[in-house]
Amino acid sequence: MGLREKWETHVLPLAVDLALAEPTAGRWRRRVVADVAGEVLEVGFGSGRTLPYYPDAVCRVLAVEPALTAWERATGRIADFGRPVVHVGLDGARLEVADASVDAVVSSWTMCTIPDLGMALSEFSRVLRPGGRLHFVEHSLAPTSRTAAIQRRVQPVWGAVAGGCHLDRDIPRLLDAAGFDVDLRQERFVADGPARVASFFVLGTATPGAR
Repeated sequence: MGLREKWETHVLPLAVDLALAEPTAGRWRRRVVADVAGEVLEVGFGSGRTLPYYPDAVCRVLAVEPALTAWERATGRIADFGRPVVHVGLDGARLEVADASVDAVVSSWTMCTIPDLGMALSEFSRVLRPGGRLHFVEHSLAPTSRTAAIQRRVQPVWGAVAGGCHLDRDIPRLLDAAGFDVDLRQERFVADGPARVASFFVLGTATPGAR
């Protein structure tokens, strides 16, 4: 196994897990799943850090997670969750899930990383039941021109070390272009200084357009 493969397979999943373990991330997770119910597809499941925030109305979680290191770390949280959690795939752009079979899709800091996001958004639309919604909190391109310019400038290096994460994706715009009706509930910088370029978050829901 080469150095890059070791980094992406073992080191990076642990680093991401720790980075998204702090209280700020937890507050955003709680908000993004506050009104989720029924059968949920969670893309970018990681080590299951969203599980404690799901309401009792969620009956089952279908987990899409490419990093088996992260999935293995989820064992304790899955046990504590006490409801079925099933690993259903590795790639959000290729879901082995039936059409119109889930009530919600949840994505927390994942759409910035999926290589073929256009295909993934098509898949989200396909698997959602009528009336179902995508619930998301994501990195996104900042609305201020100066910060956006810095995000674009650092993206080649950032993407290489952060597992393909894109700071320069305008998530609401991409959702709109994919035919979703977007309800953007909050957009906010959550850090100052150099970390500002990686901490513009958008939170909201998106409903597929007419099919």
